[in-house]
Amino acid sequence: MLIPQPRGDLSRAVGAWLRAPEAADSKLAADLIDSSAEPAETLTDVDLQLSLWMLYELHYRSFEDAADDAEWSPELLAVRRRLEAVFDAGVEQACADLIGPLATAAPQDVPDRLFEFVDTYPGPSLAEYVQRHADRDQVRELLMHRSIYHLKEADPHSFVLPRLNGAAKAGLVELQYDEYGDGDGDRIHQRLFAKALQAADLDPSYGAHVGVVPAEVLAISNVMSLFGLHRRRRGAAMGHLAAFEATSSVPCRRYAAGIRRVGLGDPVAQYFDEHVEADAVHEQLAVRVICAALLAEDRTLQRDIAIGAAACLRFDAGAAVPLLETWKRGGHLVDPPASDRALAVTP
Repeated sequence: MLIPQPRGDLSRAVGAWLRAPEAADSKLAADLIDSSAEPAETLTDVDLQLSLWMLYELHYRSFEDAADDAEWSPELLAVRRRLEAVFDAGVEQACADLIGPLATAAPQDVPDRLFEFVDTYPGPSLAEYVQRHADRDQVRELLMHRSIYHLKEADPHSFVLPRLNGAAKAGLVELQYDEYGDGDGDRIHQRLFAKALQAADLDPSYGAHVGVVPAEVLAISNVMSLFGLHRRRRGAAMGHLAAFEATSSVPCRRYAAGIRRVGLGDPVAQYFDEHVEADAVHEQLAVRVICAALLAEDRTLQRDIAIGAAACLRFDAGAAVPLLETWKRGGHLVDPPASDRALAVTP
């Protein structure tokens, strides 16, 4: 993957600094961020989100044209911390009003309260729309959006493994082993999603669509990296994982039904089929084993677990709302490329 094309002055500067880390200037980065904007506005700032995504990507697969020493460049880390400060403030502002009942519950009640929190969150049902109404190109657009995270699926949460102990660590290992295909490289969930993209006549290569997706989609990936890369946010990372898994099984069944309805068929739906059963197990592991064990060890993590769960739900809703509004008007936020396939739509 090459460094993406810039989407503003900040991402243009960051892209140049990835090639020459010694030139990175954290003060200039701060000057390029609109200091008068509300923190929550950073969540919809595509220039900032792409810049942060690129800096985080150095800790994943990086870029072919980035400097070899970019990952641990002190200058680039200082730039990243500037961006993280405003992003973290935006996360807090976006989520703090949601977490009261979960953050203040008795620790032994947190698993049940977390499931209630997920079940009662008033976000839009993108999966239901896909199941019943979306057309073929809208489904293909959704796959492009989802590729930003799903082609690195599970990796942000794996950063947390060395930071856990006992039952929480064992539970996360069990969950991640399944995410990584139970030892079978062809069954790794990232690989299954790449196959789904290819079957839908979309570019399956890692990072292929990062240059066109909205800021809200980049923020979904960035918040997982923010939580996963900082030990102090391990509770938020696991709270995020718990909410993510608890909102996956039923929606994946709906996505698979919609995919088949528009004629994309089993090769695309297989990824979602895999998650219907798997995530019904994963949600129990994440909520009742991992989060419960974290709280048993350190009760001060409860608020962060709540913040992580809230961030998962609010960020997903933040990406879903403009997408649904655009679809209902017959448009696209990202136009999917033309497909050579003429697939029949099942009524």
